[in-house]
Amino acid sequence: MTDFLKTDRDGHVVTLTLNRPEKRNAISSAEECAEVADACRALNRDPDVRVVIVTGAGTAFCAGGDLKGMRDRTGITKGDTGAEMRDSYRFGIQMIPLALYEMDIPTIAAINGPAIGAGLDLACMCDIRIASDTARFAESFVKVGIVPGDGGAYLLPKVVGMSKALEMSLTGDAINPAEALACGLVSKVVAPDQLLPAAREMAARIAVNPPQAVRMTKRLLRESQHMRLSTLLEMSAAYQALAHGTRDHREAVDSMLEKRTPHFEGR
Repeated sequence: MTDFLKTDRDGHVVTLTLNRPEKRNAISSAEECAEVADACRALNRDPDVRVVIVTGAGTAFCAGGDLKGMRDRTGITKGDTGAEMRDSYRFGIQMIPLALYEMDIPTIAAINGPAIGAGLDLACMCDIRIASDTARFAESFVKVGIVPGDGGAYLLPKVVGMSKALEMSLTGDAINPAEALACGLVSKVVAPDQLLPAAREMAARIAVNPPQAVRMTKRLLRESQHMRLSTLLEMSAAYQALAHGTRDHREAVDSMLEKRTPHFEGR
């Protein structure tokens, strides 16, 4: 492990903090990518984790890739040939969307500062995005003569729509929090000192619900983006049958009828 990632747990909520503030949390190495991916996979296997918050240490959320590494062909952009560079992406930065975006656990990006290039795509891998009013956002790959190599071409249009995604990707220009809110890139903008409290408050509102139903609901919404309605309905029926068989479903119904606070165990 590289200690790039700091992990804090408070009950059923885990906060993952990119912890290279001196480098604006830029992602520099395959080892750092593996650390993020491994953490996501481990959390996804933990039935006691109900929400994950992703944020950055210091003044930036994530400045994307390491420019010096790009120049020197080291780290996540290591390779003297096209085949070597391809593998650097496949076994480096691309491990993160395969792990983070595919998590069953709901994820909240608490965007404390600039989210640039791969940093913006990292935020888009999360389900919900809350931004500090000091944040800014750029799909800036074109500015350094490359393309989104970490899934941004898939992720960004799903978040902001194709027209806005093309505008951001083809210009590489940054947008401010007000613009991000207007295009649906973020759902809330708060003062810097309110960012983590707002993310934790939202996490708490999610975590009080039956965790298996929450995970299945997220999966249905993810799959709905590329399924026919008839196929999604079949998947929904199967998930609903599973949900009806849980103890938490019975507890939810009983607590409503008995007008008391429910206690969910994830079973």
